[in-house]
Amino acid sequence: MAVVRKMDEGFFAALHKELTIAGELIRARQEEKQGLLDEFDAESKRYFFGKISQKALAISVLKTNKELARLDGEIRKNIARVKSVAQRVSILAGAQHPVHFRATLAGISGGAKPAKKSHKKKKR
Repeated sequence: MAVVRKMDEGFFAALHKELTIAGELIRARQEEKQGLLDEFDAESKRYFFGKISQKALAISVLKTNKELARLDGEIRKNIARVKSVAQRVSILAGAQHPVHFRATLAGISGGAKPAKKSHKKKKR
């Protein structure tokens, strides 16, 4: 009897969900980073026009740099996660390559052939 490989759809759906979540996290962190940069830009303009002191701006620089480093780390972590999940998806999809079957008058031929046993030669 000819058997066609079937994809594990549950596993594929879980990988798809994980890929989507990681992608959304990357986008969310990038938006958060852009907001942080916009806030700092506004604060530096306030310093330029004399609304805040240099000391207040220096404290803001430290806080902003720390937050930017945290966001960059999270973005890198999620990018690595996406790469890992994408590799698993690629392996799963690659395992689905078609098995060649052929219909003949005698029935169906082809498919997986039984593996030949390898015999080791004994030493004399």
